[in-house]
Amino acid sequence: MAETAAALRTVAHNVRAARIRAGLSLEELSRRAQVSKGALVGLEKAQGNPNLATLVRLADTLGISVSALMQGSPEGRVRIVAADAVTPLWTGERGGEARLMLTTSGAAPVEVWRWRLEPDEEYPSQPHRAGVVETISVTAGRMTIVVDGAEHVVEAGQTATFDGDAPHVYRGSGTETCNLIMTVQLPPAPASAT
Repeated sequence: MAETAAALRTVAHNVRAARIRAGLSLEELSRRAQVSKGALVGLEKAQGNPNLATLVRLADTLGISVSALMQGSPEGRVRIVAADAVTPLWTGERGGEARLMLTTSGAAPVEVWRWRLEPDEEYPSQPHRAGVVETISVTAGRMTIVVDGAEHVVEAGQTATFDGDAPHVYRGSGTETCNLIMTVQLPPAPASAT
């Protein structure tokens, strides 16, 4: 419970700091991210429990990675993260989950995710901002990616990539659990006006 409260305080601090850096009021961030102002006020006070979709919309609107909202200060030159040390950001009704393991630094950061999808379990994603590219490597089982309504089956040992600025769905296919590693390449942050 203390870990959850500490994580929420980190998210609260990072959302507020990113909003201020972007020069956005609560009202403007609420409008652009399509998140209620009340939810944003609560989030910046470290109250509530934001879901993955809310964090993605806020990150996309603020031009940063989801993990930039969730991570504290860098701990050193090399960072090693154990999957069981990361709280899932999404948990499916059948036991699937998504864990944001880390985000690389630099002008165009890359998020590294571990996903587990049970058969017929799915996660629908809103389109991301232009320039976001997703790459999925299935390590066990089989999944279906639906991008702009078109279905694409990806099996163990295969990798798929697509532009994330269209509606998309991740779905477990077949009869066994699907495990995958996903990277989300973010476009460089826009240069701030001076």
